[in-house]
Amino acid sequence: MYEYQCNSPQHDWSRRQILGGLAGGAIGAATGLASMFEPAVAEEIRKQQRQVLFVWLDGGVSQLETWDPKPNTEFGGPFRAIPTSIPGVHFSELVPETAKRADKLAVVRAMSTQDENHSTGVPRVQRGDPKNRGVTYPFLGSALAKLRPPQNDLPPYVWIKPGRGGFIWQDAGFLGAQYGALALGEGRPPIHINRPAAITDEIDDARQQLRRSINDRYRQRRRSSDIDAYESSYDMALQLMQRRDLFDDSLLSPQDIERYGTHPLGRHLLQARRLLEAGVQFVKVNSYHWDTHGDNFNMHLALVPQIDKPFAAMIDDLDERGMLDSVLVVLMSEFGRTPKINSRIGRDHWPEAWSLVLAGCGIKRGVIAGKTTPNGAWCDSDAYDIGHLFHTIFRCLGIDPTNTEYHNNGQPLPIAHDDCGPIAEVMA
Repeated sequence: MYEYQCNSPQHDWSRRQILGGLAGGAIGAATGLASMFEPAVAEEIRKQQRQVLFVWLDGGVSQLETWDPKPNTEFGGPFRAIPTSIPGVHFSELVPETAKRADKLAVVRAMSTQDENHSTGVPRVQRGDPKNRGVTYPFLGSALAKLRPPQNDLPPYVWIKPGRGGFIWQDAGFLGAQYGALALGEGRPPIHINRPAAITDEIDDARQQLRRSINDRYRQRRRSSDIDAYESSYDMALQLMQRRDLFDDSLLSPQDIERYGTHPLGRHLLQARRLLEAGVQFVKVNSYHWDTHGDNFNMHLALVPQIDKPFAAMIDDLDERGMLDSVLVVLMSEFGRTPKINSRIGRDHWPEAWSLVLAGCGIKRGVIAGKTTPNGAWCDSDAYDIGHLFHTIFRCLGIDPTNTEYHNNGQPLPIAHDDCGPIAEVMA
């Protein structure tokens, strides 16, 4: 279940582009080699191989302590603003590494959403809040598994999270359980990923055939949703059994471990990079405990470096591998924090004016979209709701929300809020 916790030039081939063509791993070797010599083919492969890294800081990271500081104002807090690699743009001193990479990012400082509660705000934001609320819409990873069928046999939607893993079929909403998320608790592989030595390939094939036959028979007289969830989780586990190397920490370099950090968020982002390199289409990484109603400044002093350093390492690695042209990176929460500081030296929930970070596929580099008032309380430019973000994400991935629909039992449904449009300022 969901966990809510309140507390171009085509002919100019560089080294990193060639590495990026190899790193995806999802297209066959012959096609990969062809991509090095055929620019048109390479461009088509990059289009097909669009991926998403979705980093979710559950609880609500403070925009004032990260991407939109307001030093020397009534509610600015104790931290300084430091220059970034974008002339004239400043971030909080708590994100020095990200500030150095700002020229590779786009920051939206004028997000204005509607829900100030975790339990309703999290699903609203991750589903995109389309206008039709009569059905349960899919989370973004499930939506893309449906709208952009993966080009390989790996699970299309993998969720790396603290705590327990499993197959989270609920994320798929009305699309059907087969579009759910494979959750890797603590980044670990599914249990029993190593087949007992006594089970030969022939025996295993026979067992799988028997399982599928029984499921087909069961499905004939019952609704298929439970069977779809069961089969999807089994098939994903079988796929990952062929890629046990993705979970072998002995293959990681000490330098990478140091760059990403040994804390959970750093380890999980490094695991996400490995999954993206292997060709997983959508990887979500969760971090909890960002709900700083009390002791906001000390908590952000401890928490923000845990995202700053590995996020910067991720941007560097994707860029070096040529993957930043095909991987869309989203870093966000369900809302921001209040400019006003409460009696517990904390900041409360604030959906009225907050920030998020984008990078990669389809996104302009070095852009700041929107602004807030001098005290950070309100948007002082065009404001963007979550529907605008979903339009932006879909278009960056080659999906036109105005000409693409879901169908639920024959009912056509919009894939993004039809009163919204993309955030043009951030789109390349």
